[in-house]
Amino acid sequence: MTDTTGALTGLRVLDISSFLAAPQVATFLGDFGADVVKIEPPSGEALRRIGASRNGESLVWAMVSRNKRVVTCDLNRPEGRDILRQLVAEVDVLVHNYSPAVLERWDCTWERLQALNPGLVMVSVSPYGHTGPLADRPGAGTMAEAFAGLTHMTGEPDGPPMLTSIPLGDTLTGVFGLIGALVACYGRDVHGLGGQHVDVSMYEPILTLMGSTLAAWDPDGDEPPPMRFGSRLETGVPRNIYRTADNRYLCLSGTTDRQVERILALTGRAGPEDQAKFARMDDRLAHNDELDALVAEWIAQRSLEEAVAIFVEARIPVAPVHDLPGLLADAQVRARNSVTLVDHDSLGTVPMVTPAPILSETPGAIDHPGPPIGAHNAEVYAELLGWDAERLAQARDNGLV
Repeated sequence: MTDTTGALTGLRVLDISSFLAAPQVATFLGDFGADVVKIEPPSGEALRRIGASRNGESLVWAMVSRNKRVVTCDLNRPEGRDILRQLVAEVDVLVHNYSPAVLERWDCTWERLQALNPGLVMVSVSPYGHTGPLADRPGAGTMAEAFAGLTHMTGEPDGPPMLTSIPLGDTLTGVFGLIGALVACYGRDVHGLGGQHVDVSMYEPILTLMGSTLAAWDPDGDEPPPMRFGSRLETGVPRNIYRTADNRYLCLSGTTDRQVERILALTGRAGPEDQAKFARMDDRLAHNDELDALVAEWIAQRSLEEAVAIFVEARIPVAPVHDLPGLLADAQVRARNSVTLVDHDSLGTVPMVTPAPILSETPGAIDHPGPPIGAHNAEVYAELLGWDAERLAQARDNGLV
């Protein structure tokens, strides 16, 4: 076991997933003290060889596999799946991203594994869920963003739909998998409900982001469905990204009547004519381009620092648009230690997001980055399955681990 004394200490997790979305479920659990054992193939998981790297090592692997104990096992062999089933009997939570068809072929379905461990919480991550006509279709977070409508709502009004520049779908899926795992564990441990299968599709978390957009549209009405609107909102103005005099950007969203009243006063546009056009929500939506333009013009005459200070003083929600150096240098980020600089033997210093949210008594922590292949084989197989050195050597010699 690890020496972590987090809120989830004592929770044992087996992670047999790959790539980015599903492994983050186990990562987040490990951040708060769960003992996470990660199984990868004897040759190493594919994530070790893709994405950004430094000195031949994957930066994404170092991040996603932090706080995990890593073992190897060839799950494509029957003997490997026997080992998997033995390990499942010893854990609280299993995280995977295999399709229903693969689980059936492996004799590792939910029904089979629950019979081995009635208290098991099995978190299944897949692009479209484990039911429905697309249950076995492959995909990734990118497909989820497109499928669930987020891509359609992203971009300029007269431009094509756009993907985000970050793996939003993957990481959001990890968060939802974390929620599902914790809810199921609470039901098991507090209410005696037994284990549960947590079926996490990758597109339904994106749908949650789309919730207010869906709720605002009447599918039986005559109005067309919402469309992308750049950085603005059709239902609120001013809300946009604005360029400052020093060629930087700020984000402003001050869409209530009282906020707009203060913005008009700041910009010297508080006369009767401007009040008639902009003071009330219905009126300013009819003149949204004009109001957005006058705010942009006022901001363009000031530096980022000056404009932000003025809006903050006027209680208008505003923030600088940080690049990564600006983010790391920001006093708020530094005061809360929102980014942890993690030391790695090969990679050097790797910035990682400090586990959030912050718990007052048992905050999450990053104890170590992703370990080398098979780093914990001897430790974990002895602890969970009772293997001695001879049994481990035999499994290593025949390529099983």
